[in-house]
Amino acid sequence: MVNENPFKSILKTLEKPGGEFGKYYSLPALEDPRIDRLPYSIKILLESAIRNCDEFQVKSKDVEKIIDWENTSPKLVEIPFKPARVLLQDFTGVPAVVDLACMRDAMNNLGGDSNKINPLVPVDLVIDHSVQVDVARSENAVQANMELEFQRNKERFAFLKWGSNAFQNMLVVPPGSGIVHQVNLEYLGRVVFNSNGLLYPDSVVGTDSHTTMIDGLGVAGWGVGGIEAEAAMLGQPMSMVLPGVVGFKLSGKLRDGVTATDLVLTVTQMLRKHGVVGKFVEFYGEGMSELSLADRATIANMSPEYGATMGFFPVDHVTLQYLKLTGRSDETVSMIESYLRANKMFVDYSEPQIERVYSSYLALNLEDVEPCISGPKRPHDRVPLREMKVDWHACLDNRVGFKGFAIPKESQSKVAEFNFHGTPAQLRHGDVVIAAITSCTNTSNPSVMLGAALVAKKACELGLEVKPWIKTSLAPGSGVVTKYLEKSGLQKYLNQLGFHIVGYGCTTCIGNSGDIDEAVASAITENDLVAAAVLSGNRNFEGRVHPLTRANYLASPPLVVAYALAGTVDIDFQTEPIGVGKDGKKILFRDIWPSNDEVAQVVQSSVLPDMFKATYQAITKGNPMWNQLSVPSGTLYAWDPKSTYIHEPPYFKSMTMSPPGPHGVKDAYCLLNFGDSITTDHISPAGSIHKDSPAARYLMERGVDRRDFNSYGSRRGNDEVMARGTFANIRIVNKLLGGEVGPKTIHIPTGEKLSVFDVAMRYKSEGHDTVILAGAEYGSGSSRDWAAKGPMLLGVKAVIAKSFERIHRSNLVGMGIVPLCFKSGEDAETLGLTGHERYSIDLPSDVSEIRPGQDVTVVTDNGKSFTCTLRFDTEVMMET
Repeated sequence: MVNENPFKSILKTLEKPGGEFGKYYSLPALEDPRIDRLPYSIKILLESAIRNCDEFQVKSKDVEKIIDWENTSPKLVEIPFKPARVLLQDFTGVPAVVDLACMRDAMNNLGGDSNKINPLVPVDLVIDHSVQVDVARSENAVQANMELEFQRNKERFAFLKWGSNAFQNMLVVPPGSGIVHQVNLEYLGRVVFNSNGLLYPDSVVGTDSHTTMIDGLGVAGWGVGGIEAEAAMLGQPMSMVLPGVVGFKLSGKLRDGVTATDLVLTVTQMLRKHGVVGKFVEFYGEGMSELSLADRATIANMSPEYGATMGFFPVDHVTLQYLKLTGRSDETVSMIESYLRANKMFVDYSEPQIERVYSSYLALNLEDVEPCISGPKRPHDRVPLREMKVDWHACLDNRVGFKGFAIPKESQSKVAEFNFHGTPAQLRHGDVVIAAITSCTNTSNPSVMLGAALVAKKACELGLEVKPWIKTSLAPGSGVVTKYLEKSGLQKYLNQLGFHIVGYGCTTCIGNSGDIDEAVASAITENDLVAAAVLSGNRNFEGRVHPLTRANYLASPPLVVAYALAGTVDIDFQTEPIGVGKDGKKILFRDIWPSNDEVAQVVQSSVLPDMFKATYQAITKGNPMWNQLSVPSGTLYAWDPKSTYIHEPPYFKSMTMSPPGPHGVKDAYCLLNFGDSITTDHISPAGSIHKDSPAARYLMERGVDRRDFNSYGSRRGNDEVMARGTFANIRIVNKLLGGEVGPKTIHIPTGEKLSVFDVAMRYKSEGHDTVILAGAEYGSGSSRDWAAKGPMLLGVKAVIAKSFERIHRSNLVGMGIVPLCFKSGEDAETLGLTGHERYSIDLPSDVSEIRPGQDVTVVTDNGKSFTCTLRFDTEVMMET
């Protein structure tokens, strides 16, 4: 249903010398004083609503809600949002391309034009393969690790390569090019689109939570689940709550020796304490001019860690300088500046600033930031560097928790003797066994990367070394980093200390640390040591980095090198030597730490626009291993029924040209009966595949050895594996089992206790639908699309809960599962429901008779009847 845009009267022409850039929807032309006071991030939502207004998917009243943000945002109203593009990351991109391929097959089978199944908005898919650090201290680490990755993931890579040729409007960046978020920042981010002569702000939703890094470039972006991303690709609006915006004022300048990482850890702690979940954070103030674009991106990247939807930095002169540095053309930068100035979306700090309204306010003087790290188990547990030794000993003493290991006093000084490749060695509590410069957060920032290299240079010149059993690695976010490290002449010093480049992708931060040397691992386990990892990442939850590192600290890249040299986190850098130099002299921390001026000089001379141009001109050409991948041609994919990674799911096999319309639920059995706070990880775990699970059975029946099971996350392209993994979380609690923990349920007719998958399949074979009973906050946590796809494949037709997490509720609707909410004050327990009943849900067969939020009656076979609220909250959702 396409209607004329009611705002066509404000469509203006943006002139340039000798011609025009294009046309744009002018916000000033609305002549509404409320717009001038809006946060810049809200203006992006407003422009999108105006440009896409068709009085069906996006209505004039939605535009008014956004203009009146100051009054409407506290009321948690919902608005539609159409992002300018979609960003897919490797693992999460596979199921999205699988679904598109299935749609195309279905259209072809119906006699339609299968070529019409193409993304309607631009899609950027970066094969950000997660590099397993098998090979670390080696000059050829990059090549060796890449070869291993292609052996493990050849099938998945080949499928995505087919997709890059089969679908229009989809750019696929080959593996080995870099971390998705750095590639997005340096290359993919448009800032302003010029699409067939229509200008509008770049905005993006991505299938990885750290999509927020792009907010540092003034592009509104955040992470979403796969179903939402697919819907956005095909032109559907996202339904979102109009967010509150926290104004974060920056002043002053960072002191000498303080890094951007120190700043982001400080900001993360402040915002987590303030409470910003579900909100935008917008940075402003005179301190903005002191922050490089890379510094801003570092702060924006960690939005998930402080809980915000976005950490947004509006476009200013610093943004324009970065665009030129990274190889964007002068004409493109001129167009961006002209458009944003014309639409009053550009910040010029040389001009008087209009005071904007924010939902709440925070302020930080950059001069107050001090060197720090975060840990040992959470990103927002910041520890000032000067307090680290005291804090470490407190952690050893404290009871087990986020800040404690409960090591008895008499065991805290334990020394574990071991033999490392013929050399006697020792390990103690707090000794570093992994030191990794990794992750999208820091490896895109030249100041901290070159700062780390300067620390390495000073250390090498003084004769310091890193103990050989410490697993050191360097994983830049893009090839540009390699170019400027080589240009500066500093890479050789990092190599000398063991920080060889291991690949371009996510590594230690997501647990791809690889194995620790067997002798080191044995010393840790046999002596129950609290070993440490220090990494420049953004996640440090216990068990994530490596099973044997119970203490994990986030630090700037220069500090990662410093802790690797010290070999322990049990050190006071202010007073204790970091090591002994070649002349026997004790070397202090300050002896190897570069000044801000030293770092700035190297950045100025080594980070050049030609490096970005050369890197990204070649990026889509791939590499020899990618180019040699043989893939089928044609727009329809040749599904291999024997594949355990890529499989044709059944979503569209029964599709007809006319939608079947709504239908009720008749005499459904209860598959599971849950309490509160069932997360998407309970519903669809992403981790390892248990040896006794239905998924393990499936793989073994197909000749897959147990060591090759991989994880549910890596097999997201195979619905057979993922359906068997639905509700397979070993910590799940199902009331049908009387409180027993585990992934099983009861087959009601026979009383048998079986795996959830086996019970669901038995119901399906018997021709019975199923429902799920749940408490509050059903579907909280990551917006995982398989948490809705899996239940649909198990035959679940409805979920009746006290409340839903918003994104998961939307995903359920997208998969044809009806979300119903108990009335206030009611739940399964108060209504006397045990889950042994059969449930009928009466829905009108005519969609025109269904209204958002209407009452629906649920009747059980034992005569009970109760009313629920139908959580189709918008007309667009009902059309879905």
